[in-house]
Amino acid sequence: MDMLRRSMVKSVGAGGVLAAALAAGLLKPTRVLAAEEWNRAAFDAKEASAALKGIGASNTADSKDILLKAPDIAENGAVVPVEVVSNIPNTISIAVLSLKNPLPLAAAFDYSNGAMPELQVRVRLAETTQVKAVVKTADGKFYSAQKEVKVTVGGCGG
Repeated sequence: MDMLRRSMVKSVGAGGVLAAALAAGLLKPTRVLAAEEWNRAAFDAKEASAALKGIGASNTADSKDILLKAPDIAENGAVVPVEVVSNIPNTISIAVLSLKNPLPLAAAFDYSNGAMPELQVRVRLAETTQVKAVVKTADGKFYSAQKEVKVTVGGCGG
């Protein structure tokens, strides 16, 4: 019984220290959530051109060094698997867009030094559309690859 009491005292003490640190402003949960760092303009864009402009990619060059894997036919548009691998040197970000969706920018990922520029996501497609992967390199150039995905049952209310 003595060990249970000691554990309780330690837990209550640790909880008190944590509460005091939060109250003093030493711990800021908003930094953990990265609320200030996401690109609201790009994700809220209603057109693909505005989403591309929001991520800074008004001009993209087609590249065979981007491997974009998505199904030819998606039976359910609510969960369409998309895989992107960039073989372009110095890739610092990859974005995935579905050009006919109400909000075209589906995902955007930044990569730090040494990270493998590849991703797997599940996107929601409203209808048959082009899925586009946009890669940004360290020198500010943008490259893209796209593939048409036919959707039999829409995922965005279709």
